[in-house]
Amino acid sequence: MEALLTRHLEPAAPLNLAAYQATGGYRSLTAAFDLKPEKIIGIVEAANLRGRGGAGFPCGLKWRLRGADAPSPRYLICNLDESEPGTFKDRYLLYGGPHQIIESVIVSAFALQAERALIFVRGEYAKGGNALNQAIQEAETAGLLGTNIRGSGFNLQIEAHLSGGRYICGEETAQINAIEGRRPNPRPKIPRPSTHGLWGQPTTTNNVETLINVPHILLNGADWFRKLGVNGGCGSKLFCVSGKVKHSSLFELPCGTPARELIFEHAGGLDEDRTLLGFLPGGASTAFLLPEHLDVAMDFDPIAVAGSRLGTGSIIVLDNATCPVEVTLNLMRFFARESCGFCTPCRDGLPYLTQILTIISSGAGRADDLALLDELCATIASQSFCAFAPGAVMPLVSSLKCFHDHYEHHVITGHCPFNETNKKRA
Repeated sequence: MEALLTRHLEPAAPLNLAAYQATGGYRSLTAAFDLKPEKIIGIVEAANLRGRGGAGFPCGLKWRLRGADAPSPRYLICNLDESEPGTFKDRYLLYGGPHQIIESVIVSAFALQAERALIFVRGEYAKGGNALNQAIQEAETAGLLGTNIRGSGFNLQIEAHLSGGRYICGEETAQINAIEGRRPNPRPKIPRPSTHGLWGQPTTTNNVETLINVPHILLNGADWFRKLGVNGGCGSKLFCVSGKVKHSSLFELPCGTPARELIFEHAGGLDEDRTLLGFLPGGASTAFLLPEHLDVAMDFDPIAVAGSRLGTGSIIVLDNATCPVEVTLNLMRFFARESCGFCTPCRDGLPYLTQILTIISSGAGRADDLALLDELCATIASQSFCAFAPGAVMPLVSSLKCFHDHYEHHVITGHCPFNETNKKRA
């Protein structure tokens, strides 16, 4: 498949406005302004564009939830707070093509009739955020932003908001609180942000990868977008592959590409003397899959049937020389640290899980610790306030299931079998 989302990315020297326009940039504005907003939403729905930030919610349906008669001002938030371990796709988009992001925000805001748009950038991506601000200024000077854009009667202001940090800021209601200057705790799901979001006004939040598909859909049509995918997938998808592979990188491929192709063809496979132990298919907050799942299509529904989530489409590979207990402990340390602390099951439960895993990893675990981990995970996932904790325990729950023998070995023998294996290899 010809690169669509990444073909003009230049991380070392992103295209300025003139260079981006020379490649066909901002052509979708004309296509959008020739249509009614309702028509654009219909096209996006027909394309079956699903959210690329993790949840996979249908983009067109999300836009409709705002309602055609939503009061002004209306807001669009472009979520670029990429903090999921193993995920680095949005960074490429930010550093390589800020004008691509701005174009996608303009046409999406027009479809939503949003007068203000905010691009929420991860705090560690400050350099990219500065380049984005420069690109916004270029677009404003050229009349692509502001009042009555290209004579359309549509007014739009875009602002880049640099995050103060924390994983929880990627959750849409916590992100809204962060923008408002509040502590980034998640809000209750009712009322929905689509009607009562930023400063109490209608607000729609989409991941940046989701939005950059919209200009291409408008220019080429819904059927064209659907046919880009394979094995039932729709559109182009950015996949990250990292861990125990020869070539960790970002790959733009048809949505629905099998995991086997991603790992062994595009990422170069594993070292010659290694075999695949398992992999996380969608970033750190997804469930482990096993070698038997290599031919599952990397698309939302097939991965769900296999028992995990596509998430951000970011594969983390474990080989047979990597201890899954240590990997899971590393992830749990991250999630325990990143809890916003709002609810007790998450705030206290995740550190407790980390403590138990640390004991098991050190060789001092007991047989009943494994049952306790299962019980705690179920309680934390069902009693927490938002989706953070259920996602955080997902790799642990699946690790206990997929690699139970490895946990038992730690408990029964009092040491990690992979330490012995790696010493022999050395």
